[in-house]
Formats: sequence, structure tokens, C-alpha cells
Amino acid sequence: MWKDILWVGLGGGVGSVFRYLTSRLAARYAPADYLFVGTFAANLIGCFLIGLLSGWLLSRQADSQPFRLLLIVGFCGGYTTFSSFAIENLRLIQSEQWGLFFGYTLASVALGLLAVWAGIKTVGN
Repeated sequence: MWKDILWVGLGGGVGSVFRYLTSRLAARYAPADYLFVGTFAANLIGCFLIGLLSGWLLSRQADSQPFRLLLIVGFCGGYTTFSSFAIENLRLIQSEQWGLFFGYTLASVALGLLAVWAGIKTVGN
């Protein structure tokens, strides 16, 4: 268990640093009004990486728990949780669980926005 936590923490730390660097790079080239470009880029890059890593690990590394924890759960999770959201939705689509797919997607977006709004209102802004 502790080894697993170490793999996830190490990957997550590196992923978070890369997320920061992606945002800084995007801020250098995007106008100030487009502050979201760094997040958008990180989400798309993270989705591509989680797909690439998942496909690679599934096809070449049958027993890949440490790599999965380091790269997919840790790095991609630290880089962006949107990549985890995307791959979970892809799995729901592949298993034709359409009700869960639409419910999870709509609830995640709507309730996520509501939670952010509630958090802001809680501190009085």
C-alpha cells in the first residue's frame, strides 16, 4: 500500500509541475483575456497522454501496476483530473452504458459549476 502511495505521489508531483509549466507557456502566447487557454491545453494534452499511456500499458505491460500508478493515476491525475474524467466516460461509452455516461457527464459539469459557485458564495464574494 505505501509503495502504491509513493508511486502516485511521485507521479502526481511531477504532473503538477508540468501543469504549471503548461499554464505558464500558454500565458506567454495567449492574450490576457484568454486565461483559460492553459487549462484547455493541459486538459487536451492530459487526455491524449492518458489514452496513449493506457493503450500502451494495456497492450505491452500485462502486469503494470507500478507504471499505471506512476503515469496514469499519478502523472495524468496531477497534470489534469479532466483526463481521468474523459477516460472514465470513454469506458462507459465502450460498455454502452449510455444512461451512466450522460448522467455522469451532465452531473459532473453542472454540479461542478454549482460547487464552485457555492464555494465562492460561502466566503462572501
